[in-house]
Amino acid sequence: MANTGTLKVSSRGQMSLPATARHHWGLTEGGEVGYLDLGSLLLLVPGGIEELRAQLLGAITDDVWAEAATGFGDPELSSE
Repeated sequence: MANTGTLKVSSRGQMSLPATARHHWGLTEGGEVGYLDLGSLLLLVPGGIEELRAQLLGAITDDVWAEAATGFGDPELSSE
């Protein structure tokens, strides 16, 4: 399966995933895809918004939470 490619978006905002991606992600019969607009990129996650939330929360370790709470080493950020 190709890991990159170009998707065309129609004037109505519709796009199609390549068949290989649909098969890989279990979307052969259709399904939900969650998205997160990060400004300069769009993150798509098969499974809908709840799966997206689970993936994001699962990626944040206790160490990362602790670093964030202390402002990632910047005392001014710790109170934000």
